[in-house]
Amino acid sequence: MVDVIKEIEENVEKGEEAIEKIVEEVEKEIKEKIAPKESEEVKELTQEETEEAEKESTEKTIEEKKKEILKRVKELSGKIKETKTEELKEKVKVKKKGEPLIPLDDYVKAGIYLGTKVVTPDMKPFVYRRRADGLAIFNTDIIDEKLKEAVEFLVKFDVKDIIVVCKRESGWKAINKFSELTGVRAFTKKYPAGILTNITLPNFFENELTIICDSWLDRNALADTNIVNKKVLMICDTNNFSKGADKFIIGNNKSVKSLGIIFYLLTKEYCKAKNIEADIPDLEWWTGE
Repeated sequence: MVDVIKEIEENVEKGEEAIEKIVEEVEKEIKEKIAPKESEEVKELTQEETEEAEKESTEKTIEEKKKEILKRVKELSGKIKETKTEELKEKVKVKKKGEPLIPLDDYVKAGIYLGTKVVTPDMKPFVYRRRADGLAIFNTDIIDEKLKEAVEFLVKFDVKDIIVVCKRESGWKAINKFSELTGVRAFTKKYPAGILTNITLPNFFENELTIICDSWLDRNALADTNIVNKKVLMICDTNNFSKGADKFIIGNNKSVKSLGIIFYLLTKEYCKAKNIEADIPDLEWWTGE
C-alpha cells in the first residue's frame, strides 16, 4: 500500500488521467487483499480458527475499507479540483458490472449465501469465509453475477427444449411454478431414468438443456444429459462439484427460500426475454415456506 500512495504523490501533478489510474490500482489491490484467494484451502476449523472466523464477521466490510483508501487518495490529490474528484468517484462506480438483479439484502434474507460445512475444490473460489459454526459462506456479489450469467445462458433456449429436474422436496413449489409460468417441462420427486437416452422407451424425448438443482440427488438426469451431449445449467452448493455443467449458479440448493429466489429470478428474466405474458407472484410467495 505504501508503494501505491507514493505513486499517487508522484503523479498527482499530472492531473485527472494519473489519478484515474491510481484509483483503479487501489481498487484492484483491495480486491486482491480482501477477497478470498482461490489458492487458499477451505477446511474444517480448529477452535482457534473458529474464533478467528467469528471475529471476521465483526471486522470492517470490503466497502468500508475501500472507502477509507479512496479517502486517502482524495487527500493526496488536493491539487485537483473538487469537481474532478467527484467525477472520478462516479467513474469508479461505473466500473462495476451493473445493478444486481435484486437488492443484495434479499439474497441475504433468503439465505442463498449459506453453504454447508463441506467445500469441494470446485466451489472453493466462491467461498468468502466460514461462519463460527463451520458453515461456508458464499460471496453475494458473485452469487448475483452467476445468476446473471445463468439468465443469459437460459434465454438462448426455447421452452420446448428445456427440462428442469428437482428431487429435493424443498424445491418442488418453486420448480412447479417456474414450469407453469414458462412452459418448461419439470420433473420433481422422480426423474424417469433413460428418457433422454433410450429411444425404445415410450416416453423418450430429446431436449437441448437440463436444469439440475443438485448434482448429488439429480445425478441420473445429469448423467443422461451428459451422455447425449446436451447442455446443463446446474445449481451448486458448497458441497457440489460443477463437473458436467456448462453453466452453474452458486448458492444454497437445499432450502425453500433459497431455491425460491433462484427460480423467481429465472422465471422473471426468462419471461421478460421471451415476451411471455405471465402473472408472476411477488418474491414473498416464492420464498414462503
